[in-house]
Amino acid sequence: MPSGGKATRIPTASSPLAIDCADSLLRSDSDRLEVVGIGLKNVMAIAMNDAVLIADMSRAQDVKKAVDVLKAKGSTQATTFPKDHRPWGWFESLAISDRFQVKRIHVHPGAALSLQSHHHRAEHWIVVTGTAEVTIDDKVQLVTENESVYIPLGAVHRMRNPGKVPMVLIEVQTGAYLGEDDIIRYEDVYARGQGAKG
Repeated sequence: MPSGGKATRIPTASSPLAIDCADSLLRSDSDRLEVVGIGLKNVMAIAMNDAVLIADMSRAQDVKKAVDVLKAKGSTQATTFPKDHRPWGWFESLAISDRFQVKRIHVHPGAALSLQSHHHRAEHWIVVTGTAEVTIDDKVQLVTENESVYIPLGAVHRMRNPGKVPMVLIEVQTGAYLGEDDIIRYEDVYARGQGAKG
């Protein structure tokens, strides 16, 4: 806990604003969500893309109790992180509905996702930064910024970043089931087995 009666500020994309706060922790994980504390003492306020935690600093160890309650009521916030890190980079869900999901996918230079297919969903990829080398069945093509490609249901596919800068794309999934465990993996440079670690 900080001394001298000052609020702790964790540097993030959106730096919190603490006005007359003491011994407090303010944090935002989103550059679109401002956290402002006024007159707080011994309080933590942590805003994530999908949840907000507010607690007395002396009760920090009780966060596990809150997670257990959220799991018991079936809240996805207790089991799914907004930004999911993988060996090749990370992705985050931007919009989720019954039959579609929109993700932002960030692939490190030289990294590749597994060669895979899906039983229940098709995907549309729009490259917004960098270049993607995309394999769909027997066809390999380069997709650059402002270009897109469609991956039909059941197609064997992969994306790779052949460049020296991060590659970012927007993925739109459509289908009856959008779970991360709908992956049949054929090849993987990171030696992962079947399942949700795409």
